[in-house]
Amino acid sequence: MKKIIPYGKHFIDNKDIKSVIKNLKSGSITQGPAIEKFENKIKKIVNSKYAVAVSSCTAGMHISLIACGFKKDNTLLTSPITFVSTANVSKFCGGKVSFADIDPNDLNISLDEIKKKIKHRKIDAIIPVHFAGKSFNTKKLKKIINKKTIIIEDAAHAMGAKYEDGTMVGSCKYSHATVFSFHPVKTIACGEGGVVTTNDKKIYKDLLRLRSHGINKLDDNFLINKQAFTKKIRNPWYYEMRHLGFHYRMTEIQASLGISQLSKLNKFIKKRTIIAKKYFSFIKDNDDVLNFNIAQKVNYDDSSNHLFIIKLDLKKIKKTRAEIMRQLLKKKIQTQVHYIPIPMHPYYKSEKKIYVSDFKNAKTYYESCLSIPIFYGLTKQQQNYVLDNLKKVIN
Repeated sequence: MKKIIPYGKHFIDNKDIKSVIKNLKSGSITQGPAIEKFENKIKKIVNSKYAVAVSSCTAGMHISLIACGFKKDNTLLTSPITFVSTANVSKFCGGKVSFADIDPNDLNISLDEIKKKIKHRKIDAIIPVHFAGKSFNTKKLKKIINKKTIIIEDAAHAMGAKYEDGTMVGSCKYSHATVFSFHPVKTIACGEGGVVTTNDKKIYKDLLRLRSHGINKLDDNFLINKQAFTKKIRNPWYYEMRHLGFHYRMTEIQASLGISQLSKLNKFIKKRTIIAKKYFSFIKDNDDVLNFNIAQKVNYDDSSNHLFIIKLDLKKIKKTRAEIMRQLLKKKIQTQVHYIPIPMHPYYKSEKKIYVSDFKNAKTYYESCLSIPIFYGLTKQQQNYVLDNLKKVIN
């Protein structure tokens, strides 16, 4: 291999490039019609009533918490195996963070562990993570929690994924909101960016304001009519700040790329599924001679297959994970670890009563996991090369 095979990568074709160029030539590169068009496409795909484009998935989770009524000193419960932003958004609101261990089979937060947690602590919001694109069972979660508990789905990995009943992640059938990411390694790419879907009109209206400094110029009725109108005609300069909001807007450039990328969503998901199934078959067929196994046991047809993760038997291999990663990189194969458990980070280690040792499944998973290449542009030749070298290096 002359070029490095990354663990994840975006795919851009001429249609994507033409879409962005067209937008650049249009004269409207922010707060224009492409945003609404992109949002409409998203809500149609996932079957939600509303969609609000934002600058990142993190931004989306942050303002979703606020829009749902999460307040200072409230407590958020989430998985220890996720990127730090899932927990951080509670801190942005002045809230507290609690964790529940993962299910060792699908690597999502465990429903049994959530039950234990809510018995002993008041939980105001839960952000389940659809880890690696495998949907979490939000329907069952809804049945076991207090009706007042906020549910926001972290679907950063899960654009195009389905629940077990066949409905799309993002439909918000059992949650207040769902948040997606369009970072370059995700299912579709906007460069950066995210979107929040919801079925609640009040949440939707609050999200519109919160993403833009607390101002909604689209369809808000004014509160101070004396300032807003002259002789019953709206003053053309007038707008109102309702909340303390943020600058979390997506640009037209990003949205124009996203619109083009969405037209390839089914194609992207189909290819990722083929790659995941090939990895699965190879590992299953060679189970007796390999020193690694499948980390996440899922139905690949329902998942967006954002990541494919193997579990290393480091005792048999007699190499460290770092050595394995370096040896694979010499072969031009990039691997990654998803993720360092949040309680292990210095910021969270300083908090009282949060210890990674309390989350045995998360700790065991972290100590042996390795994400291997999966992305739309991965060729059969490249995947065979990855498998051959995994076998050589690890065995």
